[in-house]
Amino acid sequence: MMVESIVGVLLLMLLLILLLILLACKPWRFFFPSSSSSPSSSSSSSSRSRTVKIEELERPLVLDAADARDQNNDFTRYYDLEGACYQNEGLLRTPRNHGLIYKQRLPVASPHPNQVPGGSVVLDVVPDAAEEISVGQTLRCGPLTERLAEVQRRVRQEDQYLRSVSEDHILQDSVPEVIIDQSSCLSLEVISGPSCGRKCSVQSTNSSKLPLTLGRVSGDLILNDSEVSGKHAMINWNANKKKWELVDMGSLNGTLLNSQPINHPDTGSRQWGDPVELSSGGVITLGTTSKVNVTSKLDSDIPFAVGIASDPMAMRRGGKKLPMEDVCYYQWPIPGINQFGVFGICDGHGGVAAADAASKLLLEKVASILSDSSTREKVLSQCDASDVLRVAFSQTEASLNNYYEGCTATLLLVWVGGDESFFAQCANLGDSACVINVDGKLIKMTEDHRVASYSERLRISEIGEPLKDGETRLCGLNLARVLGDKFLKQQDARFSSEPYISQVVHINRASCAFAVMASDGFWDVISVRKAVQLVLQTRERYSKDGEDMATKVADFLLNEARTLRTKDNTSIIFLDFGRKSRMSPCKVDS
Repeated sequence: MMVESIVGVLLLMLLLILLLILLACKPWRFFFPSSSSSPSSSSSSSSRSRTVKIEELERPLVLDAADARDQNNDFTRYYDLEGACYQNEGLLRTPRNHGLIYKQRLPVASPHPNQVPGGSVVLDVVPDAAEEISVGQTLRCGPLTERLAEVQRRVRQEDQYLRSVSEDHILQDSVPEVIIDQSSCLSLEVISGPSCGRKCSVQSTNSSKLPLTLGRVSGDLILNDSEVSGKHAMINWNANKKKWELVDMGSLNGTLLNSQPINHPDTGSRQWGDPVELSSGGVITLGTTSKVNVTSKLDSDIPFAVGIASDPMAMRRGGKKLPMEDVCYYQWPIPGINQFGVFGICDGHGGVAAADAASKLLLEKVASILSDSSTREKVLSQCDASDVLRVAFSQTEASLNNYYEGCTATLLLVWVGGDESFFAQCANLGDSACVINVDGKLIKMTEDHRVASYSERLRISEIGEPLKDGETRLCGLNLARVLGDKFLKQQDARFSSEPYISQVVHINRASCAFAVMASDGFWDVISVRKAVQLVLQTRERYSKDGEDMATKVADFLLNEARTLRTKDNTSIIFLDFGRKSRMSPCKVDS
């Protein structure tokens, strides 16, 4: 009896063990596969993952968010179940028309894909918060609906962005873009030294010829001067500033621009200097004897000939070097204003800073005022630009911040009339003068504003503070009208920046007319009538030289002032209205 009870207990324990094993292993799940999807088992299976293998699938059915933005932009491609790729035909679109169609359903017994009419595949997917499905290459898709929504959201965002960009391009294409980008032609001529007379020209648009090199051994302009280094200096076009720039290439004897050194302070180190802006009328000195005259012209068809020459006359005061404080400038046409051009000279005192700033500001202010179409029409209809010149000088004076430096300013505005004739009007402050000769008739376009002149003594007397007998200076300055010098103007109210405005001169194309503008260094030694005689003689001498004649006249006038031993900076602008200026091809004359 004892034995039977023990056997019963053992059998009961064995049954309990088997029951526990069955409960733990749950073998019935292999016979009821759908039970795993039942609501009762969803909580227990949420932490597990299952893998469905289909040999026909070789590509991911759903892309990860990270996979959706690969470097090859495969995000714009959609794949069907057989691995075929549908390339997008537009910019970006949601995967609705091609490839997989994702359809969310209630749980069904079979997880296999089913074919539907139209060749597409409907994949029965049960969204599970932590479910990972591996298909072929183990595709991760949990949570599937959230990932799919994220992908579609990104597609919509990029689609909207590209659509907005496309609309912006369409809008921009409908508006014409105005670009003012005038090229320039730089001409160099050796005016002193062993290679005197040698010339070189280059256009800013000819990149194959730039940069331009000056040197003794090799370069575009070779100077046979022992004081010039093998490669001495270089000229290049600054496309951002629309300016020519000069740089010393570490020369032994240095480089001067308008008598100012531009080379590196330590000449023995052979280090390059800093680029310096190069303007028309400048003079480059290489070593001590070779000087190169610079002429810069816009690549536009100037309707008359222009010649410019300048010299600091650096050794005219007992061997002391005299710095160049003259600034010559001109622009034809004014950018965006085809009928108008500006020509001017600013002569600085106390330094060149005020002259340099004033030359840029005057050009800028005139261009800004004439950019108004009603203002231009008024000038053309009334043949008078007095208001334009007066406002330009006033705005320039207001913009100048030079307290201890100042300058004279002479500006000649020229425009083309309706009958193809020219009109010229001048405004000036100081003692740089301009004269025009029309068929033998001499017209003075400026007024002398030295303290000793009659017109200035009369003006000063009218404001209630007359000058004493023999008094020829105000605060040590022999000029009563200038730009800048703010400190002096605060000390003495007799200084003025009100310009003299000339009458308008009408110039017929058939007339034999020309204009001479020059700084006081020229007029100190040559009278107005003498200047006109020199021009007539020089024009007759070089009448067969064509387009080079204007430059030769300017050079001849400069040489005459040098011969008469002028003691000041000298700058000359010569306009020949009877000749048409044409840009000559860039070449090197040996």
